[in-house]
Amino acid sequence: MRTYPMRIKLNGEWQSVDVTARETLLEVLREKLGAKDVKSGCAKGDCGACAVLLDGKAVNACLTLALQADGKEVVTLKGIGTEVNPHPLQKSFVAHGAIQCGFCTPGMIVTAKALLDRNPRPGREAIRRAISGNLCRCTGYKKIIDAIQNVSPQDDS
Repeated sequence: MRTYPMRIKLNGEWQSVDVTARETLLEVLREKLGAKDVKSGCAKGDCGACAVLLDGKAVNACLTLALQADGKEVVTLKGIGTEVNPHPLQKSFVAHGAIQCGFCTPGMIVTAKALLDRNPRPGREAIRRAISGNLCRCTGYKKIIDAIQNVSPQDDS
């Protein structure tokens, strides 16, 4: 099968990889670039576990052809924060008990980051809408919504 050269800026570093026209961004990130923090859940866009930021917008990597990311920036959970220097969202998820099994967490945090970058002060309903494509079977969402809202600066009035 024919391959095409592709370059993406993955978590701040340019990467070159050859891909086929049929490969998804999820397959390339996990299998060719070693980004195991991007989870493979349903592989059909229903669960949000594979969410990444593509030029700042949250997308399901399982529904995105790899070549659609050519020349673009891709940020995964590891690009948002590290164990040594966690992002406030990561700290808040831990503090609020919003992590149970952890499978949905990377996609949930990536999606929340995209929301907060667009809307630094979302209400609970805006948070619910933003994460509606991310499934969690453990927490019941209240703790996740609390964690996201906690990072959002609140009005003092």
